[in-house]
Amino acid sequence: MKRTTPSHFRPPFGSINSSRSYWLTRFLILRLLGIVYAVAFLVAINQIVPLIGSHGLLPVEIYLDRVRTGLGSGLAGFLRLPSLFWFIHSDTALLVIAWLGFLLSIVLIAGFANAPLMTILWFFYMSFVHIGQEWYGYGWEIQLLETGFLAIFLCPLIEMKPFPKRAPPFVIIVLFRWLIFRIMMGSGLIKFRGDEIWRNGTALYYHFETQPLPGPLSSWFHFLPKSILRAGVLFNWLAELVAPIFVFWPRMLRHFAGVIIILFQFTIILSGNLSFLNWLTIVPAIACLDDDFWKKILPQNLVQKAKEAQSRAVPSRGITIGTWIVACLIILLSVQPAFNLLSSRQIMNTSYDPFELVNTYGAFGSVGEKRFNIIFEGTDHSNPLDTFGWKPYAYKSLPVSLDQMPPQIAPYQLRLDWQMWFAAMSSPEDYPWVYNLIWKLLNNDPNAVGLFASNPFPQIAPTYIRATLYQYSFAKPGNPKHNWWQRQRLGTWIAPLSIRDSSLTQFLKSEGWLR
Repeated sequence: MKRTTPSHFRPPFGSINSSRSYWLTRFLILRLLGIVYAVAFLVAINQIVPLIGSHGLLPVEIYLDRVRTGLGSGLAGFLRLPSLFWFIHSDTALLVIAWLGFLLSIVLIAGFANAPLMTILWFFYMSFVHIGQEWYGYGWEIQLLETGFLAIFLCPLIEMKPFPKRAPPFVIIVLFRWLIFRIMMGSGLIKFRGDEIWRNGTALYYHFETQPLPGPLSSWFHFLPKSILRAGVLFNWLAELVAPIFVFWPRMLRHFAGVIIILFQFTIILSGNLSFLNWLTIVPAIACLDDDFWKKILPQNLVQKAKEAQSRAVPSRGITIGTWIVACLIILLSVQPAFNLLSSRQIMNTSYDPFELVNTYGAFGSVGEKRFNIIFEGTDHSNPLDTFGWKPYAYKSLPVSLDQMPPQIAPYQLRLDWQMWFAAMSSPEDYPWVYNLIWKLLNNDPNAVGLFASNPFPQIAPTYIRATLYQYSFAKPGNPKHNWWQRQRLGTWIAPLSIRDSSLTQFLKSEGWLR
């Protein structure tokens, strides 16, 4: 007897009109992730050699020698710090992997992805993160690794098409929601626990001015009425503490959560330069929104392709088993990050496994009320005590000139600028590589000088370099000089140094930076 299908039956992989359909969702997740990967590898192409190359500020060879001493040089060491550069780390190798990663990212953006391609991208970028030292010590680096790992299992094993015949595994969509839950909730809780000015609603009085790299609109945000800035803090709580609760709820509330989180990321994108963090955070937030949502706003030809792909979908027992194995692994690795969220001693941006598969996240747990800047200055005079003749090395993004509008840099990241923002709140002893940077500036090293916007000594190297500490603040709009900034000199951060300074050369030799 022929069995008929009940009219209310829904196919196990959903349809384009069903809340269980995620063909368009997968398409968007992979395309946006491809863009983030491309930017991340482009940053490596442009900056990895000056930062950790054989003659970089923190040479990778010296770092790996020290790591091998602690972890061992064999397989055990590699498994505790997995990286391709464990075996070969010449400047050429660094650039080849960066370029290959960039080119494969372009393939992903074009719509072609499968598990091997996503695995290569993930492992290539992990290779940089694990030997990047403090230049790669930001939360979004491990967030990209966790996001990239999940994306491996969102794709078919072999087929490379924008809409392949394998349906998006629903369990992976759920794991993306678990990721966005931890990202947002971790950021919200670290703020609530970490700083009174977040709890009393005044954090945005300072954030736009004191954030690492302000953007073109940061000054406008800073001078908004305080009532609006306090409302902005409430919006922060809505996006980081309320919306994440609903990412696992039924469709309407889940869509509300996804939209709020994505809108929140766009406000941050407009108000500053937080590298690719906010674009990356949108990736798992997209998993809150199903095809029923996307078909209303995406081009109809794209929607039609998703419908056609869904109609040709072929279930795969192997993929189903594989994704459930991944889910079990993620559940086991989530125990410590989950306890960390509940802990009064919560820590942020930390991994509990060597492959960064499940991590803790958080951002701006405290907000500084003053902005400090370190400016490197050089002179070609023979007397470093002269008060004239000092020329600044302008950063590519950090403010130096008072009339310089903060540029739009993100999603690109200027890693030297970021580290100098942190250094300005500390002492040179906590950032010893700045002495290597000064030595390279004294020698007009092209790689080091290239990390700045320009070279004030293009013909002859300076005789002395010093580092001066300033306090910067936004100049009020409409000021007579039309300046973006005003500043006050606070003192010397590093006294003038020359290549003849024996204490400098001895320190560099002790660190292995000078031979």
